[in-house]
Amino acid sequence: MRFWDTSAIMPLISREPLSDDARKFLEEGEGIVVWWATRVECVSAISRRAREGSLDPEGEAAARDLLSDLSGSWTEIQPSSLLRAVAEQTLAAHPLRAADALQLASALIWCGSEPRGRPFVCLDERLRAAASRSGFTLLPGMLVSGPL
Repeated sequence: MRFWDTSAIMPLISREPLSDDARKFLEEGEGIVVWWATRVECVSAISRRAREGSLDPEGEAAARDLLSDLSGSWTEIQPSSLLRAVAEQTLAAHPLRAADALQLASALIWCGSEPRGRPFVCLDERLRAAASRSGFTLLPGMLVSGPL
């Protein structure tokens, strides 16, 4: 299993510069673990792109369908008092936004606070830095096109 941040899920459901890389990770078949609100974050991104005109109605419908298919097979870390406490601790240790702290906290809960060697698929630079400092192995190893 691999923990996937929303920034890495979006290239799976919408054409982006790193979509091919994200699909390769998915095709390796290790399974996806996400935090509970990942689907909501994806719907937010799809809706924003549709409002801004970067997704036409067909593209929006296709992205929503792909998200529905993908979310049917992933594992979600559910909200809990432990998740909240770990997220609050990550905020003290890393310069993250609240949602990113919840992402990192979910990954830490998923791996039982043993992140060494555990894959963290993420395209957001700030979250990648925090995940790396926490001990996760980042995928992709380096970002060529920058965060999405």
